[in-house]
Amino acid sequence: MIRVAVSGAAGRMGTLVCQAVAEADDLDLIVAYDPSHAGETVAGITVTDDTDAVGGADVVVEFTVPTIMLDNLARWRALEVHTVVGTSGFDEERLAELRRRWGSGPPNCLVVPNFSIGAVLMMRFAEEASSHLPDAEIVEMHHQDKVDAPSGTAIATADRMGRSTGGDPPEIHSVRLPGIVSRQDVIFGGVGETLTISHETTDRKSFMPGVLIAVRRVAGLSAPVTVGLEAVL
Repeated sequence: MIRVAVSGAAGRMGTLVCQAVAEADDLDLIVAYDPSHAGETVAGITVTDDTDAVGGADVVVEFTVPTIMLDNLARWRALEVHTVVGTSGFDEERLAELRRRWGSGPPNCLVVPNFSIGAVLMMRFAEEASSHLPDAEIVEMHHQDKVDAPSGTAIATADRMGRSTGGDPPEIHSVRLPGIVSRQDVIFGGVGETLTISHETTDRKSFMPGVLIAVRRVAGLSAPVTVGLEAVL
């Protein structure tokens, strides 16, 4: 049984993660950490503001906001807890800072720009297509409350496409509107043709299978800091 803590447990994604972990036969939700909501109940357990409580877990899932994320990750590293990061906003500079702070493992840290298995496939297909159609742009669309732009998924997609072609990553356009959960279009242009690779999320529950896979497999990773769900698929 893997003992799991969730940081940001009372947020939209944190609540779903708590419920998914609590319902899994091989996982045990032991800590719901969220200082802003201490005393509330999520998935049958009381939310706590006690940082040290996370130290009793084998894995902590971090779903907070970019402004406090790195400080939280430093705490989980000090407590020697494997960490799965779902908080968005990781560019190359922030990843470099995380690697510097994290140092060598164990524990391991897995940063996941998007837990959707469909989104992982979209990124893989876009990377492959870019080697044949190098002219491309990315349009990513999210709900109006998403705090970062561009999204972590769009940044990861662009980086992979840039590495595939050996050139600059494609330009990213961000849209924030009510009524949207998450959508990304990668549009390629060629002579007399276009190709669009799209992925759309209509329910945040689609992220839960990826979250549970990451929780189960983060301890087995060979590197102290790893980026992308594909590393555990």
